Amino acid sequence: MTFPLAFARDAFCGLDDGWAYFDNAGGTQILEASVEAMTAYLRHSNVQTGGTYPRSQAAADALASHRAALARLIGAPEAEEVVLTPSTTGGFQLLARALAPQFAPGDEVILTVFDHESNIGPWQVLAERGVTFRFWALDPQTRVPRLEDLDALLGPKTRLVAVTWASNILGQVMPLEAIGERVQGAGAQLAVDAVAYAPHRRINVARLPIDYLAFSLYKTFGPHQGVLWGRRARLEALEPQYHHFIDAVPKKLEPGNPNYELAAAAAAITPYLEALGQHAAPGVEGSDALDAAFEAIAAHEGRLAERLLAYLRSRPDVDIVGSTDGLAADRLPIISFRLAGWDAGAVAQAVEAAQVAVRYGDFHARRLIEHLGLAGEGGVVRVSFAHYNTIDEVDRLIQVLSARTPPKADAQKKGA
Repeated sequence: MTFPLAFARDAFCGLDDGWAYFDNAGGTQILEASVEAMTAYLRHSNVQTGGTYPRSQAAADALASHRAALARLIGAPEAEEVVLTPSTTGGFQLLARALAPQFAPGDEVILTVFDHESNIGPWQVLAERGVTFRFWALDPQTRVPRLEDLDALLGPKTRLVAVTWASNILGQVMPLEAIGERVQGAGAQLAVDAVAYAPHRRINVARLPIDYLAFSLYKTFGPHQGVLWGRRARLEALEPQYHHFIDAVPKKLEPGNPNYELAAAAAAITPYLEALGQHAAPGVEGSDALDAAFEAIAAHEGRLAERLLAYLRSRPDVDIVGSTDGLAADRLPIISFRLAGWDAGAVAQAVEAAQVAVRYGDFHARRLIEHLGLAGEGGVVRVSFAHYNTIDEVDRLIQVLSARTPPKADAQKKGA
């Protein structure tokens, strides 16, 4: 399968300024089609839904169509299972409040030390219900979470497990099906953070043993908006977060109504990926096209990751934080590392001089960085690829890292 790189790069409006953008785990470039859809909505459909006049009815139909496109993207059986949120953090905060009445003193919630804080902090509100929190750590030597450690935490009091599908530091894909089967076996619910996973691999929630899933569209080629998915029965059982007389899914979980123009922009993601799949594998359509797109994306991004990792492996002064194999099936193109003796911020600033955008810090996965003993010296340098990046751009980064030793300096900027 040949990756249609020219088609991909032409679809994004921010790739023509000479920079190599390797901060994609913080936020990808946005599709030109998303910008056009947002503008078209504001020009021609900028009214409130719910009216009987033509433009209001058209706006309501458009919102339903946009929600259906996002449902198609993640394989949701029903469009009404897609809740539009301001962000992943906002989605989990909303979910935690809506779930709270289902908890009682003594109930247990399992969180992790290797998640982004968006799937840890929001659940702390359950402490008001007398909930006990148990933390799934990872092996500090191998830097890999072990399923047997999760088994030891699960018990008759477990009501919820919150876990990431892929670490935004390690680039490690978690065995979600095995995790889900264990959580289901314990009679608990499973909430999944798919932020780092969604831009790189196919999501099909209908096939997963999970209850809730959230991710950010601005990290998946779209606008600054989030998606929270839940199984219909689960969503219907949640406490409404809108006015007391609004109890229909998903509206009861979208207080103040969703942002319509961002929904229009987000809906452009699915047809773009379907078109990408058709360019990679002519003749496929619909869900098969999405499968083909992400198969092609994974192969291309694996080549990018392995190019950089091969170079980093050759340097004895580099500590790669995560798997060192860029082609591994459970390895995403999110590469964090430390350069011995040097501040991470100094490394990032050195490569920026060559118009290569990377990031450093803890990336709001502070518990993980502290757990691994990497909180000092600016945290880690993170290089995160997207499918529109090129081998030539990776080689530019390698050239900069090879040509100069970054001066030791105090960090001036922090990752987020």
